[in-house]
Amino acid sequence: MTLRAQTPAEGILIHKDWGNSRYYSVTCECLCADHTHHVFVDADESGITVTTHTTQKTQFWSTNRWRTIWTLLTKGYVDYEASLIMTEQQAMNYASTLHHAVEDVTKFKASTK
Repeated sequence: MTLRAQTPAEGILIHKDWGNSRYYSVTCECLCADHTHHVFVDADESGITVTTHTTQKTQFWSTNRWRTIWTLLTKGYVDYEASLIMTEQQAMNYASTLHHAVEDVTKFKASTK
């Protein structure tokens, strides 16, 4: 069986469409709100920007806090990892949504010139 992107899409919620910018939420299969990824797709003069935001957590009690502080001071950032568990259908919907959002914001940007 071949999966096709759905409309409306399982696991993908569009929050806002500003024409040249769109904002989506992608939920985790575990249904924990802390695992939700927020995806922003923007078109501007420099091209297309896709920004993702998620809640980052650390088990600070299991790591050396001074090492984390030192890394932050010397590198300017601390590396964290975020995971998003998706069904195969949701992954297909995510890819399709991102593809269509990029096309749509690009067309909107071109039509406003």
